[in-house]
Amino acid sequence: MAQLSDDCFAFGGPLMSVEEALALIGERIAPVDGIEDVLVRSAEGRVLARDVPALVDLPPFDNSAVDGWAVRYDDLAREGETRLPAAGRVIAGSAAAAIPPGHAVRIFTGALMPAGADTVFMQEDVTLDGGTVVLPSGLKRGANCRKAGEDIARGAVALPAGRLLRPQDLALAAAVGHASLPVRRPLRVAVFSTGNELVEPGEPLPTAGIYDSNRFALIALLGRLGVAVSDLGVLRDEPERLREALAAASGEHDLILTSGGVSTGEEDHVRAAVEAAGRLVFWRLAIKPGRPVAMGVIAGTPFVGLPGNPVAVYVTFTFVVRPLLARLMGAELPRPLAIPARAAFAYRKKAGRREFVRVSLRRGGDGTYEAVKYPRDGAGVLTSLTETDGLAALPEDMTDLAEGDRVDVYPYALLG
Repeated sequence: MAQLSDDCFAFGGPLMSVEEALALIGERIAPVDGIEDVLVRSAEGRVLARDVPALVDLPPFDNSAVDGWAVRYDDLAREGETRLPAAGRVIAGSAAAAIPPGHAVRIFTGALMPAGADTVFMQEDVTLDGGTVVLPSGLKRGANCRKAGEDIARGAVALPAGRLLRPQDLALAAAVGHASLPVRRPLRVAVFSTGNELVEPGEPLPTAGIYDSNRFALIALLGRLGVAVSDLGVLRDEPERLREALAAASGEHDLILTSGGVSTGEEDHVRAAVEAAGRLVFWRLAIKPGRPVAMGVIAGTPFVGLPGNPVAVYVTFTFVVRPLLARLMGAELPRPLAIPARAAFAYRKKAGRREFVRVSLRRGGDGTYEAVKYPRDGAGVLTSLTETDGLAALPEDMTDLAEGDRVDVYPYALLG
């Protein structure tokens, strides 16, 4: 389990930028303990615990990049075509005899280069005249020859610690000789919703009830990071039961995550329950949508209470909780990628906070992307997430965006 101090989330400033939040997370959160070896075939989505070195050169030997003819470059005429007698044939996986001086050897993609050969002509560039190979001029020394270790040398770091393993990473690990990899254990995260008004989807909806939705978004977002999720369901507004549930979850999980119910209202019982079991602070983040985020510690386990509106949940999870999870996982996740677009709308905002506007992307007449704003701004409008392509980020120092100005858009597809 993560064992945090009660004051690890303390912040003295009145308003926190996203960068300040990420800096505090980096300074005060340590990765959870626990390392295990897993087979490469089962390691996707896990986080490397240690650097993984190459056990062999990649490629392990000089080989041909194409089907063609291997030659000694020094046997080629300096001008005009070269005619060399054919001598032998090498296929992938077979041994290769040394190339006789003044000859050409038939070779196939991936085959071991014969000793002495250093250049390969593609078969479509070559003609045969009986037993003679006719080679055109102009090819450079070493063409179409992959040298041993040119991708990565034996002993070099093939994959660094902290890498969240993707299919291409597993391919590289296997290619340099690893059958298993040292990875950190999966995080265990408890997720619950609170409120007497919340109803499980599929159940009859009373007059004053609403179906719980944020919990399902959070579980899905956590699943993309390979997190082991405990769905604690909906907890009613009963202070003692909430306190007991939080205390029990803290002993079995690395993070407790919820949305709503942490404000200062008389019926916001999560705040009192967290404070009874540990300590709670509010980070007033300078982002919109995204009201204050509740950060706390219960018996050494971090607690995060997100805003109740679904768009605010998505934004704060993406730009605050995801980096927190990465830190707990020991993962070096890249910052989200944004693509430049031309704003097809005008917009005014307050200075000093970053705003994320839901937009759809379309190709303009010049081939560049245009960002089209969703017609409704409310943080509770779920369709603004399902009917758009991403979030246009308007920086803190901007107050007026004019139509045609450049904006950076974070496509949902690239947010992980």
